[in-house]
Amino acid sequence: MTRSLTLIGSGMAGFGLARALRRLQPERPITLITADSGDDYSKPLLSTGFAKGLAPEALAADSALDAAERLNLVMRPRTRVDALDPVARELHIGAERLPFDDLVLATGAAPQPPFAIDATLAGRVFTINDLDDYRAFHAALTALGRSARVAVIGAGLVGCEYANDLVAGGHAVAMIAPERAPLARLLPEPLGRVLGAALAGAGVELHLGRGVGELGLDGGDLSVALDDGHVLDADLVLVATGLVPRTELAAAAGLAVSEAGIQVDRCLRTAVEGIHALGDVACVDGVNAMYVQPLQAGARALAATLAGTPTAVRYGPWPVLVKTPCCPVVALPPRVTPARWRIEGEGDDLAALAEDDRGRLLGFALTGRCVRRKVELARAAPPLLI
Repeated sequence: MTRSLTLIGSGMAGFGLARALRRLQPERPITLITADSGDDYSKPLLSTGFAKGLAPEALAADSALDAAERLNLVMRPRTRVDALDPVARELHIGAERLPFDDLVLATGAAPQPPFAIDATLAGRVFTINDLDDYRAFHAALTALGRSARVAVIGAGLVGCEYANDLVAGGHAVAMIAPERAPLARLLPEPLGRVLGAALAGAGVELHLGRGVGELGLDGGDLSVALDDGHVLDADLVLVATGLVPRTELAAAAGLAVSEAGIQVDRCLRTAVEGIHALGDVACVDGVNAMYVQPLQAGARALAATLAGTPTAVRYGPWPVLVKTPCCPVVALPPRVTPARWRIEGEGDDLAALAEDDRGRLLGFALTGRCVRRKVELARAAPPLLI
């Protein structure tokens, strides 16, 4: 008898697994449960839509209904799973008890604002982590009827991409972060300063080396008080301060979790038979890689495992392409702290090579025209997970 699959989460991981499994098992019963709309879309496109003036509907490849029909699965959108019982092998959804055979947790990661957001600021302070979030922020921008003053809090990957996209879309953008240069986790500081200068040149007002004290309302404006006493006025605030794996459901069920995610082996199996984790929520053999290519590799490997061929996932040396058109950036962050960063090039065209004490390449970061070296350097870099 064919085992059914229950999948929690409809992001790139959930849909990626459903597509991969359908190529191997066209008729296997699949139920996809998601707390959001269930529309099939590409998350990386969310930080490119404002410059192009794209409405939320333009970013969805399929509605939930069309995706369910195309993939031959049961879709349960706007449905929140309250609890997981691994002994009874059932999910609690309100009063409903839904049994499962095989279960995949693809619940992703959630933004973690560094401060409490007062209820009085609802509709003015946002995070964008999925298409529903994009819908809400897009609606708020549209309701203003003019270009907006947007304060972006955070200068990491998400903050930089949205700052560049929003300013290219005609909005006045201020970016606030405690780091001295953007992308501090991906780039050594000299390359971060290159990106910062490019963002400033594109029109982004930078407030680096500063934190946010509090948010408040001043008449019709949002006031953003910085920890140096400076106050910015804004129409909207976009908080982009990083993501934390959504492990609450797994932790409450007694599955092994850590700050890095749900603990799984190389076949993406938890310690409980038939329960797996995939994507941003999964910590695979000690590695959590919240990037598109590792996610895709995980979906392919897990599909093979679920289809009866246990397959260990492998993460190659996949560089991160940062979507900041004002300054091309590619980075392959080293897994361990390098002995040194060796920086080559001049002006905006820099290559930073992370090396160990024997001169072996551990990772790299590239800006400007040096991004052309990404394939060459990726071939020389060690894989993330072999």
